[in-house]
Amino acid sequence: MIDVEVTDAQGRRLRSQTLARWMEAHAPARARGRVVVAIVTDARMRQFNAQFRKKDYATDVLSFPSIAPGELGEIAIASGVCRRQAKSAGHSEAIELRVLALHGLLHLMGYDHDDRADNGEMRRVEERLRKKAGLPAGLIHRVTR
Repeated sequence: MIDVEVTDAQGRRLRSQTLARWMEAHAPARARGRVVVAIVTDARMRQFNAQFRKKDYATDVLSFPSIAPGELGEIAIASGVCRRQAKSAGHSEAIELRVLALHGLLHLMGYDHDDRADNGEMRRVEERLRKKAGLPAGLIHRVTR
């Protein structure tokens, strides 16, 4: 079971924890530990992406696994990118947050669609979980169709 908290970029707990409750209800059965989801500005996400991935743009979601016992890690989601992707996909920002959070959670669990050794495993898991949760196409599906 996971314990999720949603915060702003400064680490302040957001009043609405709807995303946290959704993640706790729809996480893979083997997910264990605490997860913090930070909703950040596109500018902050661009800084993170440049610092950790050497890419100079605001990406949609980044995951930062933890080595501390009982902690899965942190997920950062860019609010502006989320809003634009939701509009482009024809669904709400709340749905897009769920798609991004699920993708980030899978990365925290060790899945990596960018690694050839993954051999499509992350895509298959993401597809199964998003269908079970009633979500539209996952991130990996969007970029590979």
